Amino acid sequence: MESLNALLQGMGLMHLGAGQAIMLLVSLLLLWLAIAKKFEPLLLLPIGFGGLLSNIPEAGLALTALESLLAHHDAGQLAVIAAKLNCAPDVHAIKEALALALPSVQSQMENLAVDMGYTPGVLALFYKVAIGSGVAPLVIFMGVGAMTDFGPLLANPRTLLLGAAAQFGIFATVLGALTLNYFGLISFTLPQAAAIGIIGGADGPTAI
Repeated sequence: MESLNALLQGMGLMHLGAGQAIMLLVSLLLLWLAIAKKFEPLLLLPIGFGGLLSNIPEAGLALTALESLLAHHDAGQLAVIAAKLNCAPDVHAIKEALALALPSVQSQMENLAVDMGYTPGVLALFYKVAIGSGVAPLVIFMGVGAMTDFGPLLANPRTLLLGAAAQFGIFATVLGALTLNYFGLISFTLPQAAAIGIIGGADGPTAI
């Protein structure tokens, strides 16, 4: 019985949280839509696969070194991090302090976690190198553009106006929000106006 209990405790399913279970189901649904139904496979397949890897229990593939340290709940290590951040030595307080800390301080805490023996997961490294640097979206949509069939556009150039309207809508929305702010009707900062324009945009690559 003890051997069976040890086996069950060693399985990731024993540590599966409700949020992880929901995200695993959503990821499997996206994979099914992409593979079986051929619904936006270029978009849904990598999203579903990434979501699947990120939510594998106890794997920590998407965790940074510091997040891995916090997930480990070692009292001594938490005390060291808390002392650096001048906060209580519990995970919730440390996360709140990190959210308010300067990027340089966050980087120091990340390096401290690495010095304690923690390493970032492969997905966290991929995010830092590809997504965080902004390279991946450019490469992705260069590839999508290279795969695009421009035959219908060349046959009927007037359809170019539809694409132009989508681009114009984004910038018109930004200018409209800033105009409302200028006349004091609704207060919007420039980043807020840009976010509104992106949300209302009809073009995914431009939004990204």
